[in-house]
Amino acid sequence: MKSYLAAAIQMNSLPDLHKNLAQAEELIDLAVRQGAELVGLPENFSFLGDEGAKMVQAEQIAQESEKFLKMAAQRFQVTILGGGYPVPASQGKVYNIALLVDPSGQELSRYEKVHLFDVDLPDGNTYRESNTVVAGLNMPPVHPSKELGNLGLSVCYDVRFPELYRHLSQMGADVLFVPAAFTAYTGKDHWQVLLQARAIENTCYVIAPAQTGHHNSRRQSHGHAMIVDPWGTVLADAGEAPGVAIAAIEPSRLEQVRRQMPSLQHRVFL
Repeated sequence: MKSYLAAAIQMNSLPDLHKNLAQAEELIDLAVRQGAELVGLPENFSFLGDEGAKMVQAEQIAQESEKFLKMAAQRFQVTILGGGYPVPASQGKVYNIALLVDPSGQELSRYEKVHLFDVDLPDGNTYRESNTVVAGLNMPPVHPSKELGNLGLSVCYDVRFPELYRHLSQMGADVLFVPAAFTAYTGKDHWQVLLQARAIENTCYVIAPAQTGHHNSRRQSHGHAMIVDPWGTVLADAGEAPGVAIAAIEPSRLEQVRRQMPSLQHRVFL
């Protein structure tokens, strides 16, 4: 594993596939111009807003999202995570897929989101992801990379389930991806502290691309895409506007924290 720059992209995706892909391309370009070699796009990067419209276009969104990720990785010569897009499944529903692609445009790994966001929030908003999404059945993968470290995948609501990240750390993860479209209401209280907790308890870097702003008349995302180091220090925070959080992933820092705080070696209950 070498030292390199990673980017967590922050988008304001809308119910418009082609506008979203154009926005994603601009932000990937911005990240690469700043030296990023590993780039993460948020959950719902290619379409966010109206569930009915998403389901009607699901097949097109799936095809164009995957094509875009592979072409962008090749064009910019970087490894890209597409943090979540719909892929048609059974019974008229979709999977929420995260896809990792290498600089040659080859698929490295994919993950079907397992934890679905079915929540009634105190602000009056209700979310029922399971109405349109089929939950994945498998733990997320860890992709081994000699240059970038071992990359563990997850998506948004997964961040509230620490056992998933403990699995990833047991599988050797050095970097945990948490691409999200975190709600504004929950994000203000929970987003940063959850990311820091997952980084600290697993002594891993966390790269958390995010959605921000309004996506339709009711849905609003928290923003604050960030990168957190294994000690829990926030290295970069994109704030509330679309943009990029960039920080260095340092193997020496990873080794230092794991040496100074070897908590994973002290576990009693496995």
